[in-house]
Parts: sequence; structure tokens; C-alpha cells
Amino acid sequence: MTTIPTTQTYANPGLAFIGRLLIAALFIPAGIGKLTGFAGTVGYIASKGLPLPELGAVIAIVVEVGIGLAFLLGWHTRLAALVLAAFTLAASVFFHNFWAVPADQAMVQQLMFIKNIAVAGGLLTIAAWGAGAWSLDARRT
Repeated sequence: MTTIPTTQTYANPGLAFIGRLLIAALFIPAGIGKLTGFAGTVGYIASKGLPLPELGAVIAIVVEVGIGLAFLLGWHTRLAALVLAAFTLAASVFFHNFWAVPADQAMVQQLMFIKNIAVAGGLLTIAAWGAGAWSLDARRT
């Protein structure tokens, strides 16, 4: 029978932090760009036929900047990673739907889709294992 340890030993807290930093670098600047270019973001969401594009833009900004910062700092990291993974998977389906674009656009959209799937996989791994020792979560335990 396999037992699940109640405490974790972090073999390399620096690598865990760098991993969070690199993943957060994908979300936080994207959210800031959506905030500073709000009208363009709303227009792009609307162009995909999604309802309530203003609300969608606000949600994207909150997730990418707010949840991205929580993830970076290692605060409620497992939940933040799950939210970011779900957001990334949803964005992949709606904005990188390579199966529904003209052939000349399909390759780039497929690469973006697969990249997002890989990012979601990394986020799910962090959701499973936690933030590491260099995090606010580690200070709460």
C-alpha cells in the first residue's frame, strides 16, 4: 500500500521558484497587456463570437494578473495553478482552435494550442506537488 506523506521535503526550492517564475512570466505580462489595451482585448474576444466580451476581458485580466501573482508568490499555489490550468485550457479551445481556421493559419494555431496544453500540464504538476519551500504557502505550514 502506498502512503502519502503529510509533509514534503523540497529537494531544490530554487528550481521550484524558477519554475513558478517562468510560468508566471507567461500570464502576468499578458494580463497587463490586456489591461492597457482593454478595447483591443474586448474586440478580439468579440471577434471569436464569445458572449459578454467586456466581462471576459475583465476575467482574463483578473486571472492572468491576480492569480498569476498569487502563483508567482506561492500563495494558495495549488488553487492558483488549477485556476490557471483551467483558464489556459479554455483559452486554447476558444482562441487557438487550429481545427477551425484556414490551412495557412493552422500550423501556428496548432503550435499555440500544444504549447498551452504543455503549460496546463506543468500547472497541474504544481497543483499536485505544491509551490516548494520558497513560497508563502511554505511559511503557512
